[in-house]
Amino acid sequence: MADHSPTGPVELGAQMDYAEHDKTYQRFIALAKYGSLFCVALMIAMAFGFFTSAGFFSATILFIIVCAVGGYLLRDVPTHIT
Repeated sequence: MADHSPTGPVELGAQMDYAEHDKTYQRFIALAKYGSLFCVALMIAMAFGFFTSAGFFSATILFIIVCAVGGYLLRDVPTHIT
């Protein structure tokens, strides 16, 4: 026998798992936040390493410091709308 329960959008009567949707959204926002931080820290460290006489190790230390400070500052940024 065919299953005739609705499987389409909510407007058509399908049930959604809102808790799972919210968790997925929170993970996506966190990935975007910390991924952006990583990219910015990498660009700053690369500019520091390539365009000054500091070298690779100093740029690596700067990268770690920027990631640590940025991670500390981003930890309390709200990621959801209530």
